[in-house]
Amino acid sequence: MGFPQNLLSEDERVVLHMHPHWKELIGPAVWFVVVAVAGAVAFFVLPGTLGGWSGVGQVVVVAVAVVLLLWLSVLPWVDWATTHYVFTTHRLLLRTGVITRKGRDIPYARVNDVSFEQTVIQRMFRYGKLIVQSASEQGAVIFKDMPKVELVQSTLYRLVEEDRNRRATDDAGI
Repeated sequence: MGFPQNLLSEDERVVLHMHPHWKELIGPAVWFVVVAVAGAVAFFVLPGTLGGWSGVGQVVVVAVAVVLLLWLSVLPWVDWATTHYVFTTHRLLLRTGVITRKGRDIPYARVNDVSFEQTVIQRMFRYGKLIVQSASEQGAVIFKDMPKVELVQSTLYRLVEEDRNRRATDDAGI
């Protein structure tokens, strides 16, 4: 799912658009394989063990497998695909969810500090935790599993500085 461009103002453009790191999809992929294999084995073994109830047993196995696939594999993928980290020329946007949408926008004028944390494993796979301190009641926004966190941190710092320079130029021109 793409990011809706209608959320941007006229002079605003997207600089970075990211989703959480792909490692978030490893668990759902493993669950997909496990449930599919277990469901297939149960589907073909169950008829011999239930005798006359094989049709009902197969329906139950398929129903349980479908529910587990949706819960353990499809929903986490949809959650990943609908989580957007968007850095524009004017603000930072966070959007999540399909049915219940959540969003947070932080204008760069409110950003006080941008930092990141990475473990050794996270450095190997090029992701980490991005921490954005803002001058708001809600305080810091933490982006866990941010891909290319060092690049994002430096880009965000640059965007904040450009926004401050743009505002200073606009204020001087008025």
